[in-house]
Amino acid sequence: MGVRADRAREMFLQGYNCSQAVVGAFADLFGFDSVTAMKFAEGLGGGMGRMRLTCGAVAAMATLASMKLSSGEPGNLKLRGEIYAVIQKMAGEFKENNGSVICAELLGAALPKDSSAQPEERTPDYYKRRPCADKIYQCALLVEKYLCQD
Repeated sequence: MGVRADRAREMFLQGYNCSQAVVGAFADLFGFDSVTAMKFAEGLGGGMGRMRLTCGAVAAMATLASMKLSSGEPGNLKLRGEIYAVIQKMAGEFKENNGSVICAELLGAALPKDSSAQPEERTPDYYKRRPCADKIYQCALLVEKYLCQD
């Protein structure tokens, strides 16, 4: 366990956002190509469109749970409840380890003063002052634990 988590962290360090890194590390296991994965996950980064709401890596866990477990059919409340339960377990474990699932709270002092939609340039200082690589790694480990144990 941890190979996909290492891949997710590395993808973030290559310039992908938090959500893209987690989704991208598992795309091949969940039946979609990497370009599609990067496209649909991009808007979840920065706590959804850089609004600093739910952490993009946490949102990626929910996305992957849906891809793994959903039938895609409407009205199956039993299955939907099972998916929600897995997402709650993953998010709950993440929150237990980090105190929050909210991007702004996770960033804390590293939260940029700029609240625009424009992402920050990826520099060595950007990576140095942010906890994101570790949070991404943790989320990917949770995906391995809850969704890759067949």
